[in-house]
Amino acid sequence: MFIRNCWYVIAWDHEIGPDTLFTRTVLGEPLLVLRRADGSLAAMLDRCCHRLAPLSCGQREGDAVRCGYHGLKFDCAGQCIEVPGMARVPPHLKVRSYPVLTKNRWVFVWMGDPAAADETLLPDNFSNDHPGWCHQPGYMHYEVPYLLICDNLLDFSHLSYVHANTLGGSPEIARARQHIEPVRLPDGRPTGVKVTRRVPDVPPSPYWQSFRDGLEGRFERWFDYHFVLPGTLLMDSGGRPMDAPDDDSRTVRLHSCQTLTPETATSTHYFFQQSCQRRDFERAPDTVGRMYQTLVRAFHEDKDMISAQYRAILATPDLPMRPVPLFDGAVGQFRGLVSQWVDAERAAAAPAA
Repeated sequence: MFIRNCWYVIAWDHEIGPDTLFTRTVLGEPLLVLRRADGSLAAMLDRCCHRLAPLSCGQREGDAVRCGYHGLKFDCAGQCIEVPGMARVPPHLKVRSYPVLTKNRWVFVWMGDPAAADETLLPDNFSNDHPGWCHQPGYMHYEVPYLLICDNLLDFSHLSYVHANTLGGSPEIARARQHIEPVRLPDGRPTGVKVTRRVPDVPPSPYWQSFRDGLEGRFERWFDYHFVLPGTLLMDSGGRPMDAPDDDSRTVRLHSCQTLTPETATSTHYFFQQSCQRRDFERAPDTVGRMYQTLVRAFHEDKDMISAQYRAILATPDLPMRPVPLFDGAVGQFRGLVSQWVDAERAAAAPAA
Protein backbone atom coordinates (compact mmCIF):
# COMPACT_ATOMS: atom_id res chain seq x y z
CA MET A 1 0.00 0.00 0.00
CA PHE A 2 2.09 2.88 -1.32
CA ILE A 3 1.24 6.47 -2.18
CA ARG A 4 2.76 7.17 -5.58
CA ASN A 5 2.06 10.87 -6.09
CA CYS A 6 4.54 12.12 -3.52
CA TRP A 7 8.26 12.67 -3.03
CA TYR A 8 10.48 9.90 -1.65
CA VAL A 9 14.09 10.37 -0.56
CA ILE A 10 16.42 8.20 -2.62
CA ALA A 11 19.80 9.43 -1.35
CA TRP A 12 21.84 12.02 0.49
CA ASP A 13 23.29 14.39 -2.10
CA HIS A 14 26.89 13.36 -1.36
CA GLU A 15 26.10 9.80 -2.50
CA ILE A 16 25.69 10.90 -6.13
CA GLY A 17 29.01 12.07 -7.53
CA PRO A 18 29.71 13.70 -10.92
CA ASP A 19 30.57 10.41 -12.62
CA THR A 20 28.37 8.10 -10.57
CA LEU A 21 25.73 5.72 -11.90
CA PHE A 22 23.79 5.61 -8.65
CA THR A 23 21.08 3.01 -8.24
CA ARG A 24 18.55 2.33 -5.51
CA THR A 25 15.16 0.60 -5.52
CA VAL A 26 12.06 2.60 -4.53
CA LEU A 27 8.54 1.12 -4.35
CA GLY A 28 9.91 -2.00 -6.01
CA GLU A 29 11.26 -0.06 -9.00
CA PRO A 30 15.03 -0.02 -9.64
CA LEU A 31 16.08 3.56 -10.32
CA LEU A 32 19.23 5.01 -11.83
CA VAL A 33 20.26 8.54 -10.84
CA LEU A 34 23.06 10.51 -12.49
CA ARG A 35 24.38 14.02 -12.14
CA ARG A 36 24.68 16.10 -15.33
CA ALA A 37 27.72 18.24 -16.08
CA ASP A 38 25.85 21.30 -14.77
CA GLY A 39 25.22 19.55 -11.43
CA SER A 40 21.53 18.88 -11.95
CA LEU A 41 20.11 15.38 -11.48
CA ALA A 42 18.29 12.96 -13.74
CA ALA A 43 16.49 9.75 -12.77
CA MET A 44 15.29 6.89 -14.92
CA LEU A 45 14.34 3.24 -14.63
CA ASP A 46 17.49 1.16 -14.23
CA ARG A 47 16.55 -1.13 -17.11
CA CYS A 48 17.52 -0.98 -20.76
CA CYS A 49 14.34 -1.23 -22.83
CA HIS A 50 16.01 -3.74 -25.17
CA ARG A 51 16.74 -6.79 -22.99
CA LEU A 52 16.05 -5.21 -19.57
CA ALA A 53 19.70 -5.30 -18.50
CA PRO A 54 20.49 -2.81 -15.71
CA LEU A 55 21.73 0.45 -17.20
CA SER A 56 23.85 0.84 -14.08
CA CYS A 57 26.00 -1.98 -15.49
CA GLY A 58 26.89 0.33 -18.38
CA GLN A 59 28.97 3.47 -18.52
CA ARG A 60 28.63 7.25 -18.46
CA GLU A 61 29.21 9.19 -21.67
CA GLY A 62 28.78 12.84 -20.84
CA ASP A 63 25.16 13.47 -19.90
CA ALA A 64 24.14 10.05 -21.20
CA VAL A 65 24.50 6.39 -20.26
CA ARG A 66 25.38 3.52 -22.58
CA CYS A 67 23.99 0.07 -21.85
CA GLY A 68 26.76 -2.39 -21.13
CA TYR A 69 24.97 -5.26 -22.91
CA HIS A 70 24.39 -4.11 -26.52
CA GLY A 71 25.52 -0.49 -26.44
CA LEU A 72 22.22 1.41 -26.69
CA LYS A 73 22.78 4.96 -25.50
CA PHE A 74 20.17 6.93 -23.51
CA ASP A 75 19.94 10.61 -22.68
CA CYS A 76 18.90 11.95 -19.28
CA ALA A 77 15.23 11.93 -20.28
CA GLY A 78 15.42 8.17 -20.89
CA GLN A 79 15.25 8.47 -24.68
CA CYS A 80 17.52 6.20 -26.71
CA ILE A 81 19.71 8.42 -28.87
CA GLU A 82 22.03 5.84 -30.42
CA VAL A 83 21.89 2.19 -31.45
CA PRO A 84 25.20 0.79 -32.72
CA GLY A 85 24.91 0.02 -36.44
CA MET A 86 21.60 1.87 -36.97
CA ALA A 87 21.37 5.26 -38.69
CA ARG A 88 17.93 5.96 -37.23
CA VAL A 89 16.85 5.22 -33.68
CA PRO A 90 13.28 3.87 -33.38
CA PRO A 91 11.35 6.40 -31.24
CA HIS A 92 9.81 3.68 -29.06
CA LEU A 93 13.23 2.87 -27.58
CA LYS A 94 13.05 4.73 -24.30
CA VAL A 95 12.91 4.08 -20.58
CA ARG A 96 10.76 5.76 -17.98
CA SER A 97 12.16 8.92 -16.40
CA TYR A 98 11.20 10.41 -13.03
CA PRO A 99 11.13 13.94 -11.63
CA VAL A 100 14.07 14.32 -9.26
CA LEU A 101 15.41 17.24 -7.21
CA THR A 102 17.52 18.10 -4.19
CA LYS A 103 16.27 19.98 -1.16
CA ASN A 104 18.56 20.56 1.81
CA ARG A 105 20.87 17.64 0.92
CA TRP A 106 18.10 15.07 0.45
CA VAL A 107 17.58 13.82 -3.11
CA PHE A 108 13.87 13.32 -3.76
CA VAL A 109 12.22 11.33 -6.54
CA TRP A 110 8.56 11.58 -7.59
CA MET A 111 7.19 8.08 -8.17
CA GLY A 112 3.78 8.95 -9.59
CA ASP A 113 2.46 10.92 -12.56
CA PRO A 114 5.24 13.33 -13.61
CA ALA A 115 2.68 15.97 -14.54
CA ALA A 116 1.41 15.93 -10.97
CA ALA A 117 4.82 16.51 -9.33
CA ASP A 118 4.04 19.01 -6.57
CA GLU A 119 6.88 20.75 -4.73
CA THR A 120 4.51 21.95 -2.00
CA LEU A 121 4.57 18.36 -0.74
CA LEU A 122 8.31 18.52 0.04
CA PRO A 123 9.03 18.44 3.79
CA ASP A 124 10.68 21.29 5.65
CA ASN A 125 13.98 19.48 6.29
CA PHE A 126 15.80 22.74 7.00
CA SER A 127 18.34 21.45 9.51
CA ASN A 128 19.85 19.12 6.89
CA ASP A 129 21.56 22.19 5.42
CA HIS A 130 21.43 25.16 7.76
CA PRO A 131 24.36 27.23 9.06
CA GLY A 132 22.95 27.23 12.58
CA TRP A 133 22.79 23.45 12.91
CA CYS A 134 25.39 20.65 12.71
CA HIS A 135 24.98 16.91 12.18
CA GLN A 136 26.39 13.78 10.59
CA PRO A 137 24.11 12.20 7.95
CA GLY A 138 23.01 8.61 8.45
CA TYR A 139 21.42 5.72 6.56
CA MET A 140 20.13 2.30 7.59
CA HIS A 141 18.46 -0.52 5.68
CA TYR A 142 15.58 -2.50 7.17
CA GLU A 143 14.11 -5.82 6.06
CA VAL A 144 10.64 -4.84 7.29
CA PRO A 145 7.65 -2.94 5.81
CA TYR A 146 8.04 0.82 6.14
CA LEU A 147 4.78 1.34 8.06
CA LEU A 148 6.12 -0.66 11.03
CA ILE A 149 8.97 1.87 11.29
CA CYS A 150 6.46 4.72 10.92
CA ASP A 151 4.56 3.26 13.88
CA ASN A 152 7.75 3.34 15.93
CA LEU A 153 8.44 7.00 15.14
CA LEU A 154 4.84 8.01 15.79
CA ASP A 155 4.82 6.57 19.31
CA PHE A 156 7.69 7.79 21.49
CA SER A 157 6.46 5.89 24.55
CA HIS A 158 8.87 3.15 23.47
CA LEU A 159 11.80 5.40 24.46
CA SER A 160 11.24 4.40 28.09
CA TYR A 161 11.92 0.74 27.35
CA VAL A 162 13.67 0.15 24.01
CA HIS A 163 16.02 3.09 24.70
CA ALA A 164 16.21 3.02 28.51
CA ASN A 165 20.00 3.44 28.40
CA THR A 166 20.33 5.62 25.30
CA LEU A 167 17.60 8.06 24.21
CA GLY A 168 15.12 7.44 27.01
CA GLY A 169 16.30 7.21 30.57
CA SER A 170 12.90 7.58 32.26
CA PRO A 171 9.63 5.59 32.45
CA GLU A 172 7.82 8.93 32.64
CA ILE A 173 8.07 9.34 28.87
CA ALA A 174 5.69 6.42 28.33
CA ARG A 175 3.28 7.81 30.94
CA ALA A 176 3.15 11.32 29.48
CA ARG A 177 0.13 12.16 27.38
CA GLN A 178 0.65 13.39 23.85
CA HIS A 179 -1.32 16.08 22.05
CA ILE A 180 -2.14 15.23 18.43
CA GLU A 181 -3.47 17.51 15.69
CA PRO A 182 -3.56 17.35 11.90
CA VAL A 183 -0.95 18.90 9.62
CA ARG A 184 -2.48 20.41 6.48
CA LEU A 185 -1.24 21.86 3.22
CA PRO A 186 -2.18 25.47 2.34
CA ASP A 187 -5.09 24.13 0.29
CA GLY A 188 -6.45 22.28 3.33
CA ARG A 189 -5.44 18.74 2.39
CA PRO A 190 -4.28 16.71 5.40
CA THR A 191 -0.67 15.61 4.98
CA GLY A 192 0.35 14.38 8.42
CA VAL A 193 0.06 14.71 12.18
CA LYS A 194 1.65 17.03 14.72
CA VAL A 195 2.59 15.36 17.99
CA THR A 196 3.53 17.26 21.14
CA ARG A 197 4.72 15.59 24.34
CA ARG A 198 5.96 17.29 27.54
CA VAL A 199 7.74 15.23 30.21
CA PRO A 200 8.44 17.26 33.39
CA ASP A 201 10.69 16.51 36.35
CA VAL A 202 12.86 13.74 34.90
CA PRO A 203 16.62 13.15 34.87
CA PRO A 204 18.63 14.30 31.83
CA SER A 205 18.67 11.88 28.92
CA PRO A 206 21.61 9.47 28.71
CA TYR A 207 21.82 10.60 25.08
CA TRP A 208 22.45 14.22 26.07
CA GLN A 209 25.04 13.11 28.59
CA SER A 210 26.91 11.30 25.82
CA PHE A 211 27.80 14.65 24.21
CA ARG A 212 27.18 17.33 26.91
CA ASP A 213 29.05 17.41 30.21
CA GLY A 214 27.70 18.75 33.49
CA LEU A 215 24.00 17.94 33.06
CA GLU A 216 22.60 17.27 36.52
CA GLY A 217 19.34 17.66 38.40
CA ARG A 218 15.79 17.42 37.08
CA PHE A 219 14.68 18.52 33.61
CA GLU A 220 11.56 19.17 31.60
CA ARG A 221 11.85 17.33 28.30
CA TRP A 222 9.89 18.00 25.13
CA PHE A 223 9.24 16.22 21.85
CA ASP A 224 7.45 18.33 19.22
CA TYR A 225 7.27 16.95 15.72
CA HIS A 226 5.46 16.80 12.43
CA PHE A 227 5.16 13.38 10.85
CA VAL A 228 4.17 13.91 7.23
CA LEU A 229 3.50 11.79 4.17
CA PRO A 230 4.89 9.52 2.94
CA GLY A 231 6.88 8.92 6.16
CA THR A 232 9.00 11.87 7.35
CA LEU A 233 9.71 12.99 10.91
CA LEU A 234 10.66 16.66 11.48
CA MET A 235 11.31 17.09 15.18
CA ASP A 236 12.27 19.75 17.68
CA SER A 237 13.31 18.07 20.94
CA GLY A 238 15.34 18.78 24.03
CA GLY A 239 15.07 19.79 27.63
CA ARG A 240 15.80 22.46 30.21
CA PRO A 241 16.32 22.36 33.98
CA MET A 242 13.04 22.65 35.85
CA ASP A 243 11.93 26.30 36.19
CA ALA A 244 14.89 27.52 34.12
CA PRO A 245 14.44 29.97 31.21
CA ASP A 246 14.78 28.86 27.60
CA ASP A 247 18.23 30.46 27.30
CA ASP A 248 19.68 28.64 30.31
CA SER A 249 23.17 27.40 29.39
CA ARG A 250 22.19 23.85 30.36
CA THR A 251 19.25 23.74 27.93
CA VAL A 252 19.59 21.11 25.21
CA ARG A 253 17.89 21.83 21.89
CA LEU A 254 18.03 19.42 18.94
CA HIS A 255 16.41 19.17 15.53
CA SER A 256 15.97 15.90 13.67
CA CYS A 257 15.02 14.99 10.11
CA GLN A 258 14.26 11.33 9.49
CA THR A 259 12.51 9.78 6.52
CA LEU A 260 11.42 6.33 5.39
CA THR A 261 11.38 5.22 1.77
CA PRO A 262 9.89 1.81 0.92
CA GLU A 263 12.35 -0.24 -1.10
CA THR A 264 9.82 -3.06 -1.56
CA ALA A 265 6.72 -4.18 0.33
CA THR A 266 9.00 -5.78 2.92
CA SER A 267 12.15 -3.61 3.00
CA THR A 268 12.86 0.04 3.73
CA HIS A 269 15.50 2.76 3.31
CA TYR A 270 15.92 4.90 6.44
CA PHE A 271 17.65 8.29 6.12
CA PHE A 272 18.29 10.22 9.33
CA GLN A 273 20.15 12.96 11.13
CA GLN A 274 19.97 14.69 14.51
CA SER A 275 21.37 18.21 14.60
CA CYS A 276 22.80 20.18 17.48
CA GLN A 277 23.01 23.95 17.49
CA ARG A 278 26.24 25.31 16.07
CA ARG A 279 27.13 26.96 19.36
CA ASP A 280 27.29 23.48 20.96
CA PHE A 281 29.55 22.27 18.15
CA GLU A 282 31.84 25.28 18.50
CA ARG A 283 32.05 24.71 22.25
CA ALA A 284 33.00 21.03 21.74
CA PRO A 285 33.89 20.03 18.13
CA ASP A 286 33.50 16.32 18.91
CA THR A 287 29.80 16.86 19.78
CA VAL A 288 28.50 15.76 16.37
CA GLY A 289 30.52 12.55 16.34
CA ARG A 290 29.50 11.66 19.89
CA MET A 291 25.84 12.33 19.08
CA TYR A 292 26.01 10.20 15.96
CA GLN A 293 27.60 7.23 17.73
CA THR A 294 24.90 7.16 20.42
CA LEU A 295 22.14 7.76 17.89
CA VAL A 296 23.24 4.84 15.71
CA ARG A 297 23.39 2.58 18.77
CA ALA A 298 19.85 3.63 19.68
CA PHE A 299 18.55 3.14 16.14
CA HIS A 300 19.97 -0.37 16.13
CA GLU A 301 17.92 -0.95 19.28
CA ASP A 302 14.87 0.07 17.24
CA LYS A 303 15.91 -2.11 14.33
CA ASP A 304 16.38 -5.17 16.54
CA MET A 305 12.94 -4.72 18.12
CA ILE A 306 11.04 -3.94 14.90
CA SER A 307 12.73 -6.81 13.06
CA ALA A 308 11.74 -9.18 15.88
CA GLN A 309 8.20 -7.77 15.74
CA TYR A 310 8.01 -8.42 11.99
CA ARG A 311 9.25 -11.99 12.36
CA ALA A 312 6.56 -12.52 15.00
CA ILE A 313 3.88 -11.07 12.70
CA LEU A 314 4.93 -13.42 9.90
CA ALA A 315 4.86 -16.38 12.29
CA THR A 316 1.34 -15.55 13.58
CA PRO A 317 -0.32 -13.68 10.69
CA ASP A 318 -3.88 -14.15 11.99
CA LEU A 319 -3.14 -12.61 15.41
CA PRO A 320 -4.44 -9.02 15.46
CA MET A 321 -2.75 -6.01 17.06
CA ARG A 322 -4.77 -4.46 19.91
CA PRO A 323 -4.42 -0.65 19.97
CA VAL A 324 -3.66 1.10 23.27
CA PRO A 325 -5.28 4.57 23.23
CA LEU A 326 -2.53 6.29 25.24
CA PHE A 327 0.14 5.14 22.77
CA ASP A 328 -1.55 4.68 19.40
CA GLY A 329 -3.51 7.86 18.63
CA ALA A 330 -0.96 9.24 16.16
CA VAL A 331 -0.30 5.78 14.71
CA GLY A 332 -3.97 5.28 13.90
CA GLN A 333 -4.40 8.75 12.41
CA PHE A 334 -1.35 8.46 10.19
CA ARG A 335 -2.22 4.98 8.94
CA GLY A 336 -5.72 6.23 8.18
CA LEU A 337 -4.25 9.14 6.23
CA VAL A 338 -2.04 6.80 4.15
CA SER A 339 -5.12 4.71 3.33
CA GLN A 340 -7.07 7.82 2.32
CA TRP A 341 -4.37 8.96 -0.10
CA VAL A 342 -3.92 5.48 -1.57
CA ASP A 343 -7.68 5.07 -2.02
CA ALA A 344 -7.95 8.50 -3.66
CA GLU A 345 -5.20 7.62 -6.15
CA ARG A 346 -6.86 4.32 -6.98
CA ALA A 347 -10.21 6.01 -7.49
CA ALA A 348 -8.66 8.62 -9.77
CA ALA A 349 -6.96 5.91 -11.84
CA ALA A 350 -10.04 3.69 -12.14
CA PRO A 351 -11.79 3.74 -15.53
CA ALA A 352 -15.18 5.44 -15.62
CA ALA A 353 -18.09 3.01 -15.33
